[in-house]
Amino acid sequence: MAVSEPAERVPLAPANRAPLAPEFPWPGGHRAAMFLSFDVDAETAWTGNDPARYGELVTMSFGGYEARVGTRKLLELLRQQGLKATFFITGWSVEAHPAMCEAILAEGHEIGHHGFHHLMPKPDDPMLAEEVERGLEVLKRRLGVVPRGYRAPSGEFCEELRVLLKRRGLLYTSSFRDDVRPYRHLLDDGTPGLIELPVTACYDDWLLGLSHRYSRHTIQPREAVLSIWQDELDEIRDWGGMVTTVLHPQCSGRPMRLRLLRHFLDYARSCGDVWIATGGEIANHFAACEARAG
Repeated sequence: MAVSEPAERVPLAPANRAPLAPEFPWPGGHRAAMFLSFDVDAETAWTGNDPARYGELVTMSFGGYEARVGTRKLLELLRQQGLKATFFITGWSVEAHPAMCEAILAEGHEIGHHGFHHLMPKPDDPMLAEEVERGLEVLKRRLGVVPRGYRAPSGEFCEELRVLLKRRGLLYTSSFRDDVRPYRHLLDDGTPGLIELPVTACYDDWLLGLSHRYSRHTIQPREAVLSIWQDELDEIRDWGGMVTTVLHPQCSGRPMRLRLLRHFLDYARSCGDVWIATGGEIANHFAACEARAG
């Protein structure tokens, strides 16, 4: 049985020591922003924690839906809406489903780094650097992309990863859940890190009901999810903040979920004051405002 670390070893300091997010204005007179983003995990959503599951073909088919149907339908929706998004893609997904990833690129969407095999980043893990480097290599070799943004697989982070991503020249990460506006990380050595575009937890479609036999979440009806998403956006508009989606083609690319997303995007666009943008666009805006502020 694992022995817990003594509580006395927990530092008496915030885990994230970055200064409070500056309240820079959004471009074009917008009141709020939406970072529209998708995580393309494909089968690595299921094999990242247990490679042996690759032999469970029905389980794998949930991830395979992304390449067969889900991503294509989402690209159609974004084209109809006239929107560009960011797709964080695992390197394994690029190798296994090149046509799917090439289609994302051909539509002009931003492609971000999401590890290679969707391994959760952990402190002192010898696989940490390989996951980053191998993912970068595949995106460059197969798609010609040098990503500017990173989203942590399974939504976890550690100091070694923050340092490694800065060293590799990335601009931003979108993994933390501790703010409603972008901010810049502060590394443990006191130097600035990457820009953070915080995730909005209630826009993670995985938590709202993925239809599969192992899910611990009940599928939520359209009315319930749309109410959550609209209420969150409305309050963020009053705050002048930003919402960040974490949508998965194997969830939101399914018929009912796609219809739900279409209705939500229709609502967001109808507000007229929400800047719907890619991660790169938002991070560039933050960096420009930061530079002007000195």
